[in-house]
Amino acid sequence: MSSTPDTARADEVACCIAGGGPAGLVLGLLLARQGVDVLVLEKHADFLRDFRGDTVHPSTLRLLDEVGLAEDFLRLPHQEVTQLGVTTDAGTFPLADFGRLPGRFPFLAFVPQWDLLDLLADRAQRYPTFSLRMQAEAVGLLVEDGGVRGVRYRGSDGSEHTVRARLTVAADGRHSVLRAASGLRLREFGAPMDVLWFRLPNPSGAGPSGFGVAGRISRGRMLVTIDRGEYWQCAYLVPKGGYPALQAAGMAAFRADLARLLPTATDVLDAVRSWDDVSVLSVRVDRLTRWHRPGLLLIGDAAHTMSPIGGVGINLAVQDAAAAARLLAGPLRAGAVPPQLLARVRWRRLLPTVVTQWLQRVVQARLITPLLAGTRTVTTPGVLRLLQRYPVLQGIPARVIGIGVLPEHAPPDARAAAGVGAREGRSRIPSPAAGTRGRSPVSAARRRRPALRQPALLRDEGVGVVRPAATGLAQTGCGPDGGGADGSVGPGCGTGAGSGGGVGSTGDGEGAGGWGPGGGTVTGRR
Repeated sequence: MSSTPDTARADEVACCIAGGGPAGLVLGLLLARQGVDVLVLEKHADFLRDFRGDTVHPSTLRLLDEVGLAEDFLRLPHQEVTQLGVTTDAGTFPLADFGRLPGRFPFLAFVPQWDLLDLLADRAQRYPTFSLRMQAEAVGLLVEDGGVRGVRYRGSDGSEHTVRARLTVAADGRHSVLRAASGLRLREFGAPMDVLWFRLPNPSGAGPSGFGVAGRISRGRMLVTIDRGEYWQCAYLVPKGGYPALQAAGMAAFRADLARLLPTATDVLDAVRSWDDVSVLSVRVDRLTRWHRPGLLLIGDAAHTMSPIGGVGINLAVQDAAAAARLLAGPLRAGAVPPQLLARVRWRRLLPTVVTQWLQRVVQARLITPLLAGTRTVTTPGVLRLLQRYPVLQGIPARVIGIGVLPEHAPPDARAAAGVGAREGRSRIPSPAAGTRGRSPVSAARRRRPALRQPALLRDEGVGVVRPAATGLAQTGCGPDGGGADGSVGPGCGTGAGSGGGVGSTGDGEGAGGWGPGGGTVTGRR
């Protein structure tokens, strides 16, 4: 892996991405494939950090395959897991069977994140429009005339520099500096637990339960083990803020708890010698109510922090990056990215985000909270007995975890971008010769539109019915805090007609027509 040296920094690019994690590097790669001048800033000197998300799901493997990286990925040291299971005091039960999924990748892949990031960076740097700058920590936004015009970063020598960009993307993770600087509102849902990560040797080469990934639950305790070949990667759940109390009880008490959960692995528990061998993850579940300001877009954990339940964090971030690249590459090449196009990234990715976080919160409330409280005896959930009795049903949780809601596809590379852009720019309204029987295309299209209902999970997001824009059709947009409008703060609605649909003007709530290349959205008012 190489990077652009500080002395050769590019002062102005089409897109500057803060954060060289999976979301940032995938977005950089996909934009560079489409001829966009892109710079990725990564604050560390390398990607070597332990206990970062390293679960790669079938949806992400498919996307890697679409950009020609699947074979290279599968040559990396990794483990393939086809089944998940849960062990309770009553026995061991299967939970998900990924072997029942269609496609080339019916498994979860576990790979060290640094290997994945090196692979993405090496491939991206084959494109002349891609640059990666290591030891470049984003510290603030460059704001002019009410819009973001770039990013300020601290270089390897401690000096501060600026990069001007048509679009700045914050992919700098759950502790995003740029999110804090943006002033966007964060909605927090809370979590009942924190997670202690550590390793245990695996001399037998098999997991303690026979599954590649297994949960072990007992009254007041929960442990997840992941078979990583020579070792088990272990996640021990404690009540939120409970780590100091665990430390106060001492390492011997901690190992005794582990022995009760892993009675067949007591001979390797001494591998956890001190608290230095334990890494603490403070679990959070949150999301922004709006993911953009003019000139700024947030994706991945910077826009929505996920619980570790299901190991979906990396995969949702990568899907965000794919959606952003597909929607924004053309406008970036053309020289302008209007705010309503940035809003469309959120509209596209909102349902997967909300559904996934809702499922995580249900698991937290109904399973983890009472389990860690230790207030009642743990019984085997009926759904586990049902999955054991009817194995075909194990494909359902496998699909929810492995593929998820609305998986994305990689946009085409630069060779096909011009043709795709031309197709996307065409009106989708048929001519009278195509069956409108002399009625105007606009009225005919309106008559054919089915009634769309607002998904119940999105009612609290200020989202009503979302429809794509079409040339000549009026579009109305309303949103909280300027969401889906022109990016300024304040609720507003607007109606517009033309190739871009309606863009709401905000501030006092009065509607104003708008024009633009990106298409409008219809959003509900809070």
